[in-house]
Amino acid sequence: MSVEVVYRLRKDGPGGAFRELDDVRVLADVVTDDGDTIPAGTEGTVVGVWGLGEAYEVEFPEPMGALATIPAAQVERVGRSVP
Repeated sequence: MSVEVVYRLRKDGPGGAFRELDDVRVLADVVTDDGDTIPAGTEGTVVGVWGLGEAYEVEFPEPMGALATIPAAQVERVGRSVP
């Protein structure tokens, strides 16, 4: 088993960090970088990973192109990007 396979298995397991392009749902209201409020339950796409998965830059479809930096505890995965 290669190191890459072990890494993927670990990252795909429960509690594994999200990857770029994963679909996520916010668990609490968040404010975007432009000051818009995104309500809890809204889904978006991870476009950046900060630290070692301590926070994520998430893009939302409404308002168009809205971005927010969200702590890991405030998001849950709803879909996995294809490697």
